[in-house]
Amino acid sequence: MEQTRLARRAHNPEVVSSSLTSDKMKNILVQNLKQLSQTCPLEKIQIFNDNVILVVKPKFLFNVLLFLNNNILYQFKILSCISGVDYPINKFRFNVVYELLSIKYNYRIRIKTFTHELLSIPSCERIYPAANWYECEIWDLYGIFFKNHSNLKRILTDYGFEGFPLRKDFPLSGFVEMRYNEIENRVVNESLELCKNTELLIFSLLGKLKN
Repeated sequence: MEQTRLARRAHNPEVVSSSLTSDKMKNILVQNLKQLSQTCPLEKIQIFNDNVILVVKPKFLFNVLLFLNNNILYQFKILSCISGVDYPINKFRFNVVYELLSIKYNYRIRIKTFTHELLSIPSCERIYPAANWYECEIWDLYGIFFKNHSNLKRILTDYGFEGFPLRKDFPLSGFVEMRYNEIENRVVNESLELCKNTELLIFSLLGKLKN
């Protein structure tokens, strides 16, 4: 009886937003998503610390986000954040996580997808304009390419920067160093070179850590 009553309320947005608690809203959301997963290509539905997480393949990401944005039972109209994570040992080393907020129902949801260096992800800029900045940031720091983005570019690293600094295999020292050239009276970029003493110090510290 309780599930029937909650299901009926789910079809009335005014009742849901005013009278349902967060736990009941989560239960309704999970029930609807389980039914949705029979027709919509969701990889899995996860619950972590009372947060609902949907895992989808990159090729279905845009349609899932569009559905969650426009469907009257969800109305996730706000994109709070897009985050990137690097797991180098995985076949699809990058995870991209979308944080969505529904003002109508006062609830949050996460959409997670996965990719690697050669696989692009569709841009959701047309659904959430705020994605413009986040996608540029992830491209700059991880090298994840978002297709159909209006102006994908580096926004945090300097001009001429090489590599993607938040990848786990990126060296802490980087590949290029900047210094002021007194002869040319300007800042120049040069390939990073470690002196012999510095290299010996690094190797000795690594040896102590292993022991």
